[in-house]
Amino acid sequence: MDILETDAYDRRQRRNTSCALLFSLLPFFLSTALYFYMWTPETPASIVSAGVKSAPTFLLAAVVLSWNGSRSILGVLGGLVFSAVGDCCLVWPELFLHGMGAFAAAHLLYSLTFVSSRYAAHPSSFGIRFLYLILCSIGGGFFICLYPFLLEAHNSDLLIPAVGVYIVLITLMGILAIRTRRTLTLLGSLSFMVSDLSLAVQVFKVIPPMEHGNILVMSTYYLAQLLIAVGDIKADDNKEDYAKWKRS
Repeated sequence: MDILETDAYDRRQRRNTSCALLFSLLPFFLSTALYFYMWTPETPASIVSAGVKSAPTFLLAAVVLSWNGSRSILGVLGGLVFSAVGDCCLVWPELFLHGMGAFAAAHLLYSLTFVSSRYAAHPSSFGIRFLYLILCSIGGGFFICLYPFLLEAHNSDLLIPAVGVYIVLITLMGILAIRTRRTLTLLGSLSFMVSDLSLAVQVFKVIPPMEHGNILVMSTYYLAQLLIAVGDIKADDNKEDYAKWKRS
């Protein structure tokens, strides 16, 4: 009976926590809806458009701070702040490299988080190693496809190594997300890669302009940040569940 009561109590606590988390995410959902409502291809670069674009990410950072406190500053919280800075920079085309640098820092912080003690380590099976290989192949193949288009850029001498380092960092983040075996973290990282791939093929003119290209880029981007943020908030709970499973 005691075990049943404990399980029921745990379920109630999880339900209450989930409701509280969903409520704290409402500003993020509202600001995301505002961005898609206000954005058009003719939207000029301005402080207002930069603020509207970065607001959802800043609000996610506030949610992570309220739930995790300062322990995520050099982790997902810091990554979200750098991402929001990158959002602002990418509003102005001339700040593209600055924005890419901010996102590279975000990927690095996410990667450091995924190998921290808050994320339970799992042994790598053959299937997991095979996924690592696939992800590395995708990253390398994508850089090879981009290379001829990067050569045509006016600042190719700087852009080529910068894009190469960026692809290494986001691929590393994806690999470490697979290592955690956390569904939210993994899906968030893969969604981030899809968003960046979609952006790159448009920015470097690998494909003709897409009618709804920005919607694809930003919807997968905001989804990625949401999943990574929520996954980080739930990291401690998942680690406790894994520890209980190992003891049983």
